[in-house]
Amino acid sequence: MTQFPGFATRAIHHAYDPLENEGALTPPLHLTSTFSFETAEAGAEIFAGERQGHIYSRISNPTCDILENRIACLESAEAGLALSSGMGAITAVLWTLLSPGDEVIVDRTLYGCTFAFMRHGLAKWGVKITHVDMTDPQNLCAAVSEKTRVVYFETPANPNMRLVDITASAEIAHSVGAQVVVDNTYASPYLTRPIELGADIVVHSATKYLGGHGDAVGGLVVGAAEQIEEIRLVGMKDMTGAVMAPFNAMLILRGLKTLNLRMDRHCSSARVVADYLESHPAIENVCFPGLESFAQHDLAKRQMSQPGAMIAFEVMGGVPAGIALMNRLKLIQRAVSLGDAESLIQHPASMTHSTYTPEERAEHGISDGLIRLSVGLEDVEDILADLAQALNRSTCNAA
Repeated sequence: MTQFPGFATRAIHHAYDPLENEGALTPPLHLTSTFSFETAEAGAEIFAGERQGHIYSRISNPTCDILENRIACLESAEAGLALSSGMGAITAVLWTLLSPGDEVIVDRTLYGCTFAFMRHGLAKWGVKITHVDMTDPQNLCAAVSEKTRVVYFETPANPNMRLVDITASAEIAHSVGAQVVVDNTYASPYLTRPIELGADIVVHSATKYLGGHGDAVGGLVVGAAEQIEEIRLVGMKDMTGAVMAPFNAMLILRGLKTLNLRMDRHCSSARVVADYLESHPAIENVCFPGLESFAQHDLAKRQMSQPGAMIAFEVMGGVPAGIALMNRLKLIQRAVSLGDAESLIQHPASMTHSTYTPEERAEHGISDGLIRLSVGLEDVEDILADLAQALNRSTCNAA
């Protein structure tokens, strides 16, 4: 069908034509584990890669195909791959790219499960994991070597919102033949497209903003077509088996249709909430790329079309005060994950990043008092009112 240039139009229409599917406006859900071949010879040709077609839903599925093509289009990549979770996406990529003796250079701060996989998974099999403060590209420049195969980072980073200059990092990594893998979950392709900035592979937890409704777990990978096919057949099919269920693909396709609308609302509300938190006497500090006080505000303006909707902050009084604040909230939900319609709040040190030891958290810039807030789609006045009643009680108690 005709390809349209606009982001929202592509998010709704790309890679699907109703007239090729009995006129069904919504893509059909293909709930099948296996596929029939026209002839034995045709089956052999599909297995050999000489003919297009589906074999088994652990390898590919028509519903997942639409999602894979659509996310690749939105991320300006050649091809995409749908997997069962964000961690499924990350592990499938890295198991495919790495061998014993290789080195992965990773940013100082990573999501807790990614950190655990690197340090307690890959490292067991002879892969060297080197943590570098990538907020300064010169640190990466000093660390890369001929053994570096992958440079991996999140931007913004979970949970403390650190940014990494994608273009500068890619130039440094490519100078030694390494590939750049970027976790774009916090931003989504609506705010940042790392491939356009020089990255080789982008991974997502599609559970978050892409799905957007908190009802489906999934992961996505995009990159060059040949490499994505290798990740499909090696990292996904043979090493992890982390295939996305077609029903989840359908739910994430539904979410993509409203991604731009939701992200605009998430981001506009987050700006208001961040301003409020920064001005409140009970708050010690706020990390949000849209604030001029944010150390990497200029990079955020260059690299992101909007600053996102994730906020990290600390309450005066440390961990007890932060826990008390969360327990007083009535609208904002105490829950992990992010990017849902509901505003969500959590304590990384005891929840999403509890895979770090206390010493590791201190080393990697995750303070014990840090709180992570995912600003949802509720009326922003109601979000502010909930924070106000919880914070003002905290201030009164402290007095």
